Order: sequence, then structure tokens, then C-alpha cells
Amino acid sequence: MLGTIVNTGAIIIGGLIGLMFGQALPEKMKKTVIQGIGLAVLLIGISMAIQTKNTLIVIASLVLGGIIGEIIDIELRLQQFGQSLEGRLSKNGRGGDFTKAFVTTSLIYCVGAMAIMGALESGLTGHNTILYAKSMLDGITAIVFASSMGIGVLASAIPVFAYQGLLTVTAGLLEGVLSSQIINEMGATGGLLIVGIGLNILEIKEIKVGNLLPGLFLAIPIAMLFTRLHLGM
Repeated sequence: MLGTIVNTGAIIIGGLIGLMFGQALPEKMKKTVIQGIGLAVLLIGISMAIQTKNTLIVIASLVLGGIIGEIIDIELRLQQFGQSLEGRLSKNGRGGDFTKAFVTTSLIYCVGAMAIMGALESGLTGHNTILYAKSMLDGITAIVFASSMGIGVLASAIPVFAYQGLLTVTAGLLEGVLSSQIINEMGATGGLLIVGIGLNILEIKEIKVGNLLPGLFLAIPIAMLFTRLHLGM
């Protein structure tokens, strides 16, 4: 759990720095930096997505995941959780920004190959190399996000701790089950979700990435099925 704890702390510390000193940055500069991060997020997502060895796995995962996500309405649950925290923590009527910051940064920090691989590495081997690298990236982006989006960025540390912590604790149970091919397809599916996040940050198109999250985990049984049937893997 050490890697997850460090990652959570990096987000909180970065967020606090952004809140304390972010006002010194002009709004135009913040917007430009956020746009730059949005482009970088797109690049990361695309580079992950093209690693797939079978696009049918990614398509099936996202389609089925989207159906389940819409039934559960994960996006709404995230927003409700953010609004609940907003009522307790936000001050001076800064309402809407809190929820947007919480949902956006939670998805950015939780979805992706580094979160999955880092937690699995920590749980299976006890090493935290990937999560330490992710901590540096998350801490830096938390400074920028908090300076422009507000205190909601700090709240994203909660789902990061819960999500990565759960993966780390349960990773031992998955030993021998998740092959490198399966993890690769999970990463590719997560990469497309990150592309969606990048589009949201750039305000190009509003995509309900939260409702597509089940696809990330459905990639496991679907990839296993394709492997067993020798369908393109």
C-alpha cells in the first residue's frame, strides 16, 4: 500500500500548493496550461490505445461496459458524491467548480495503465516503481488543476486511495490469472477512456467517461475468452 499512500499524498500536497499559490498565475496562463495538459492526456491515451492486439476486445469491452455504466449511471454517482463532499468542504458558494474538479481529476488519476499496472506491481511484487512515477505526474498536475479548478482536486485523493488500494490488496488473488496480453488489452481500453477525458478537458465533446468505466474490467473476461478461442491474440 506504500505506493498508493505516496500517490494519494502527492495529489493532496500538489493540490494544496495549487490552492495557496495558484492565484499568482494569470487566468489566461492557467487556461493555456490546462489545454496543454488536455493535449498531453490525449497523447497518453492514444499511445496506450494503439497497443491493442485486437480492437474487437476494446470495442466489446466499451460497448458492454457502457451499457452497464448507463444502467448504474456511474457518472451520476460520482457527481452526487462530489456534491455531497462539496456541501461539507466548499466555502463561499463555489459549488459547481468543486464537482467538476472532483469528477475530472478522479477519472484522470484512476483510469489508465499506470494506475492498474502500478497497483498490480505493488500487490504482486511489493515494488512501487510505477506508482512512484505516477505520484510525480499526479502531484504536478494537481498543482495546475487546483490552481484553476479549486478544492475539488484534493477530494480526488479519496477515490485514488480506494481504487488503487483495492487493486493492490486483491492483486495477489489475480496472480496467475492476468497474462501480459490481458493486461495489455485493459491498458488499451483504459487508453481510449483517457482520450475521452482529454476531449472533456479541451471541451471538444462531453463524453460520459465514468459510465464507460466498467469496460475497463470487462476487458479481463473478454480478453480471456478471445485467448481461449484463439481469436486474434
